[in-house]
Amino acid sequence: MDILFLGTGAGIPAKQRNVTSIALKLLEERGAIWLFDAGEATQHQILHTSIRPRRIEKIFITHLHGDHIYGLPGLLASRSFQGGESEVIVYGPKGLKEYITISLSVSQTYLKYPLKIVEIDEGIIFEDDQFTVEARLLDHGIPSYGYRIIEKDKPGTLLAERLVEAGVQPGPIFRKIKEGETVTLDDGTIIVPADFLGPDIKGRIVTILGDTRHCENAILLAKDADLLIHEATFSKGEEKLAYDYFHSTTHQAAEVAKQSGSKKLCLTHISSRYDRQAWAELAAEAQEVFANTDIAEDFKEINIASK
Repeated sequence: MDILFLGTGAGIPAKQRNVTSIALKLLEERGAIWLFDAGEATQHQILHTSIRPRRIEKIFITHLHGDHIYGLPGLLASRSFQGGESEVIVYGPKGLKEYITISLSVSQTYLKYPLKIVEIDEGIIFEDDQFTVEARLLDHGIPSYGYRIIEKDKPGTLLAERLVEAGVQPGPIFRKIKEGETVTLDDGTIIVPADFLGPDIKGRIVTILGDTRHCENAILLAKDADLLIHEATFSKGEEKLAYDYFHSTTHQAAEVAKQSGSKKLCLTHISSRYDRQAWAELAAEAQEVFANTDIAEDFKEINIASK
């Protein structure tokens, strides 16, 4: 599981930071990419990476401000010409369906793959046997969501030597036990998986927030997260400016990480007022409150290791 930042700036594209888009790479887990937001030129940013658009399975939009959605119609259209045939599901606030439908209709764009658009409310918006995704409203000028991506626990390591001692030879029975299936041997012995598996492998938690003021829902979404991605449009000391524009400062993002028990914080959505020389200072500000803080740059990649 890896995070790849495709765009990390706020408001408008800048020479050193494109506008927001984040890729959650789940290639080992499900052979897929999940995108979070698609600001202008997201597909151009993808060209500089190893991401294949046909691998994009889901797109989660935090809110409908242009720096988070202007790249979406072009990305969806181009995917048709890049080998994409599998369904794409786009999740986001009310109004998203109208935006996508009108954009594709007016431009007479035909997609060669099924497209499903889900306008969300708070709560669990997706769940399967691998992942759960929860959405909560944040505090922004328009409805803006944060997403909590929870990987479900996996069965522990198969204790193969113990199975052999119990008279089970490597083969299909090993696989059944690994998958949690109770097996009865030819001699009537019942093999219970719990006796032959190590502790469950805890799933990872990633929290990706849209634009927001400091708020309680951000803390709830980030509880015990392995990685929290939080906007930090402004530096410390700019709390009034951040409040007026419905954004957060470096210190406020760090407070969310600290109060939620997150393990790592990465700042993003950085205003273009801060040049490259200032980025380390922004990270240092957050580290005053939460030590394990990093700052995103376009094309920066973070691995979220298995536990």
